[in-house]
Amino acid sequence: MFQAPYRAAVIGRTGRGNYGHNLDLAFAAEPKLKLLAVADEDEAGRAQASARLGVERAYADYREMLDRERPEFVAVCPRWLDGHRDMVIACAEAGVRGIFLEKPMAPSPADCDAMLNACDAAHTKISMAFQSRVSPIFLQIQTLIAEGAIGPVLEVRGRGKEDRRGGGEDLMVLGSHTMDLFRALLGEASWCFARVSDSGQPIGTEQIRDGAEGIGPLAGDRIDAMYGFETTPVVAHFATSRPAQPGDRFDLRIFGETGAIVMGFGWLPAAYLVRDPRWYAAPDRSSWERITSAGLSQPEPLEDGGLNAGNRQIVADLIAAVESDRAPIVSGADGRASIEMILATYASQRAGAPVSLPLADRNHPLAGFGS
Repeated sequence: MFQAPYRAAVIGRTGRGNYGHNLDLAFAAEPKLKLLAVADEDEAGRAQASARLGVERAYADYREMLDRERPEFVAVCPRWLDGHRDMVIACAEAGVRGIFLEKPMAPSPADCDAMLNACDAAHTKISMAFQSRVSPIFLQIQTLIAEGAIGPVLEVRGRGKEDRRGGGEDLMVLGSHTMDLFRALLGEASWCFARVSDSGQPIGTEQIRDGAEGIGPLAGDRIDAMYGFETTPVVAHFATSRPAQPGDRFDLRIFGETGAIVMGFGWLPAAYLVRDPRWYAAPDRSSWERITSAGLSQPEPLEDGGLNAGNRQIVADLIAAVESDRAPIVSGADGRASIEMILATYASQRAGAPVSLPLADRNHPLAGFGS
């Protein structure tokens, strides 16, 4: 019988993605989970994780842990992407019911397909660590838009963090959050038209490099992309560059006929409503209304627990999704869709034209670039 507390385990990888953004701590804090063991190939990191999580059993091989502990829920924590595919497939084949997975999902659509196929065959559910999607402030923003607070939406814009990773790495690592919110607002993406450049020139084979943290092939110090969607004429724009003077521009802006909304990312991001059709050309910024989890111009009743608070909500939703046999709020399918939108930029640059989504070629678009 499937009944709480559920058997749970954690997979980490010290020195190669570690434990992500504290995904392991969300498992340790969840009352419906009984955390039994941790796996980490690094001896010192394994010992530290065991002490941090308060578990006695620690394994160098996650496959051995899965075989011996038979967990029902597993947190696949490493930020590095090169191990996600094998870890998720091993969990599904071991009978795990729910997986909490660090973003981005995997380096290519083919990797994502393999992961989801294995999970579908085993009836395993994946929840992605997209904390902004479950933010109570983002839920308020969705409600305001539905109620017509900014009129019909005209366009949506997002920028990367634009630090030293600006360009291809920024797109993959932080752009995954933006793509997920694009889809949450506008539905399934149907096309992408993008330009990827390096030092002002279109990328070629000589600009392709191996990305950090097992990301896979990357290129470009500037990316400008447009996305269309299946059920709306609204277009979304994403851009990232590597400016000489990085700015704090990692945000999402939603423009409507009568106003605009701007929000940051995270569990309780700063967010504002502007009731003016001139958007940010409005002369008096004192009229901007703060959006909190309680609504417009209300004090924020929640303490900002950072990404940990978002992680705990995602874990609770994953458990509820398994219990009721429904899709999680931020599912593995959402993780795959964000990867396809990201890599569609390279596919479009390669084609010199818009490309359709989902991508027909499931391999990484930079593989064989220029051939």
